[in-house]
Amino acid sequence: MVGRAILSHPDDNVAVATVELAPGEEIEVVADSGRTQWVVARQHIPRWHKFALECISPGNEVTRYGVVIGRATQSIGAGEHVHVHNLIGLDDRDSE
Repeated sequence: MVGRAILSHPDDNVAVATVELAPGEEIEVVADSGRTQWVVARQHIPRWHKFALECISPGNEVTRYGVVIGRATQSIGAGEHVHVHNLIGLDDRDSE
């Protein structure tokens, strides 16, 4: 089965799954421009959750909608789930 995902902005390094994804599943990432990219899910990714389109090193920015939404707290590989376990939001930094 082929999973599907949405790329909100061409500068984003994460996409959003439109269906629940299983490890090893190929994901078709479709941009508004019609451009398609393929990524393999490396973890379970719940529907409407983010996953990395490329490797993101600890401390590097995570971008969605063309803006920085946070920083990686650990290495995130392409096709891995991006959520609170490996991402700190910009607003969260003030509470540390």
